[in-house]
Amino acid sequence: MIDIHSHILPGVDDGADNIGESIVMARKAVEQGITNIIATPHYHKGKYDNDKEKVEGETRKLNQVLYDLEIPLKVWPGQEIRITDELLEDFDHNQIITLNGLQYILLELPSNHVPRYTERLIHDLQIKRITPIIAHPERNLEIIRNPDLLEYLVWNGAYSQITAGSITGKFGWKTKRFSNYLIGSDLAHFIASDAHNTGNRGFQLKEAYKMVQKNFGQKVVEEFNENAKSVLYGIKVK
Repeated sequence: MIDIHSHILPGVDDGADNIGESIVMARKAVEQGITNIIATPHYHKGKYDNDKEKVEGETRKLNQVLYDLEIPLKVWPGQEIRITDELLEDFDHNQIITLNGLQYILLELPSNHVPRYTERLIHDLQIKRITPIIAHPERNLEIIRNPDLLEYLVWNGAYSQITAGSITGKFGWKTKRFSNYLIGSDLAHFIASDAHNTGNRGFQLKEAYKMVQKNFGQKVVEEFNENAKSVLYGIKVK
């Protein structure tokens, strides 16, 4: 199983506080059946300054620790990037890293609205041959009120990623119901953990897939898994 969104790197954002917590998270990921995980620390200038070089360095360090401890988990570099109108400039200045350095990029919207420049940003990223993935749209208040906003972004070339905890009910029944709506409407293309720790923000990926299988069938589960594999290896999502 591949997890394309996690905060497993130690001491860089609101995820793992230290290497000890990263190791505990890694062991929990393995228990879930996760073999590959993309580390996506927040990139939010002025708050979380996790540029490309830093993320790649911290990922190498963590992989070495996991190798030494014989924990069968491979970590790959990425970022969860808060969208701003400076994002393309940061990309051009080599501050931003795509998921595993390939064609997909994970974008985080503000929690309460969709900025007006989002459509233009998605278009401009695709001109650079970068495919945007919108992280956890099921928790964006404006999209909840008007799902057509997400449909329009998807129609214009973006993908979307639902958080596993949203499917299991970790964020409440309304978020769970809306997540199922997005899956049923073909507006969700990935399920990822967005894990920050092993407590209140754990992985829950295995549990989420079980619920998806129950509600939508094994074929949908397989599609989500194939899509995650496509991101990790830079293949076009079918």
